[in-house]
Amino acid sequence: MPQRRLRLVVGLGNPGETYSKTRHNVGFMVVDKVSDAFSIALEKQKFDTRFGIGSVNDVKVILTKPMAYMNRSGPQVQDIVRYFRILCKDMLVVHDDIDLAFGRLKIKEKGGDGGHKGVRSIIDAFGGGDFVRLRIGVGRPEAGGNAADYVLGKFASEEKKVLSQIITAARDAVVTILCKGTKEGMNRFNNRRIVNLS
Repeated sequence: MPQRRLRLVVGLGNPGETYSKTRHNVGFMVVDKVSDAFSIALEKQKFDTRFGIGSVNDVKVILTKPMAYMNRSGPQVQDIVRYFRILCKDMLVVHDDIDLAFGRLKIKEKGGDGGHKGVRSIIDAFGGGDFVRLRIGVGRPEAGGNAADYVLGKFASEEKKVLSQIITAARDAVVTILCKGTKEGMNRFNNRRIVNLS
């Protein structure tokens, strides 16, 4: 029987086909993977978001993808949280992170934005960062490269070959956080490199 406590998983990304396969959209990719695994169709639309309601094992959950551009996603997330009366601590935000090597995952309980504009928008909307994050490492551009161009660019050919492994591992991390808790997720995923291209 599903638990009454409702959880929210937010995948960050930019809407539109132009951005669909970029590094900045791995949050969307992970939410789609969870959606597929647990048959939670993202068919509903409200507050400029696409979302679906269902269960991950015995946990009742909303999966959502804000349809505003990433750096303006905070108000949409806040509207969903208010509408469904979700506690901020019951929200998990999934996003890319250039400060993590490609192929690494890191779960964090709370904190600042780490330079990520989508996370910053959510913190600004809520007035604090008391929510769980799943950070997905996409690596940094080569010396002299522009960070914005890098995250809005598509994965390199070698990265594409193993991307599905990373997205699957991130899906498993989401399931672990929801069903077994954040600490268990940290223990299982924070010191593990999913792939190694070096």
